[in-house]
Amino acid sequence: MHNRNILLVEDNLDDVELTLRAFKKNNIANEIIVVNDGVCALDYLFGQGKYKGRNIEDIPQVILLDLKLPKLDGHEVLRRIRADELTRLLPVVIMTSSKEEQDLIESYKNGANSYVRKPVDFNQFVDAVKQLGFYWLLLNEAPPVEKGR
Repeated sequence: MHNRNILLVEDNLDDVELTLRAFKKNNIANEIIVVNDGVCALDYLFGQGKYKGRNIEDIPQVILLDLKLPKLDGHEVLRRIRADELTRLLPVVIMTSSKEEQDLIESYKNGANSYVRKPVDFNQFVDAVKQLGFYWLLLNEAPPVEKGR
């Protein structure tokens, strides 16, 4: 059984702070791992770079992924997550401020489980995080981790 942590992939420090505050306000106590670019997200998931030696079978319960990221954008991160046996079934929620229809279409084509536009109002955002937390952490049945990769 893996830990029920959340991987937050977000480069905007204000949005990171907002998300962490919203989780706290909703009493979501899961550990939240924050990475600020696409390369770090993949390094964390696959135990590479500064995360070398991390138990890669300890995968997050859900990934909250921004699209506009430095080094490697969210679309490419999502493609790589879906291309690997270890992570291909991992729930990925796109959380972005993008209003581009093409981003929405490409996210689902690449295998996103959900697409949420970040509300600008804090109370709306708190409510969105509450609903995400309730669904992805309490109701959703995560796929089992395949051993012996």
